[in-house]
Amino acid sequence: MHLTAENLAARRGEDLLFVNISFHLAAGEALVLTGRNGSGKSTLLRVVAGLLRAEKGTVIFHGEGSPGGRHPGEISHYLGHRNAMKNELTVAENLDFWRAFLGNAGSAASLSVEDAADAVGLSGITHLPFGYLSAGQQRRIAFAKLLVAHRPIWILDEPTAALDASADRLLADLIGAHLEKGGIVLAATHQPLGLQNTQELEMTGFAGVDAGIWG
Repeated sequence: MHLTAENLAARRGEDLLFVNISFHLAAGEALVLTGRNGSGKSTLLRVVAGLLRAEKGTVIFHGEGSPGGRHPGEISHYLGHRNAMKNELTVAENLDFWRAFLGNAGSAASLSVEDAADAVGLSGITHLPFGYLSAGQQRRIAFAKLLVAHRPIWILDEPTAALDASADRLLADLIGAHLEKGGIVLAATHQPLGLQNTQELEMTGFAGVDAGIWG
């Protein structure tokens, strides 16, 4: 199982935000994106997740059952700045929705809603409306979404936002466990995650207008 990006480029408006971004990740490896705000970290993650179209380049996933390759967006979890939960629904209803919507990609087992809530340190509150939770609790439950439907690639944009130090450690442990099981992680973060087998890519932003992209 591996994920490969070759010569990716993307625009913000008329300007090229980045060009010639390439990386290769095998099972159990992580790529951490660093750089100042506006440097293209979120854009690159969204391109890999299939939420934005690349100006140029390819990104492809090879794994069991896909010898010819497929777009990683089909078998990825994307956790962005927003938690993607409905405030008026209970925690259980939100997680049940994502469990059914995302399905299971691969042979690894998914966790039940209660087990996923327990894994993020919030067992016993799944009956509460999501909107009743604190910002930190909401972020933990958003991370539980990754556990109720197995997908081999986790794409995480500032995953530690709104979390305290103890929750940071819990999150790092869950990411580490995903890697140990052969998963792949792409993360943009200003906080060190303490991961093993990690590559780092510093984004600098704005490559210039049409900076020889097709040359």
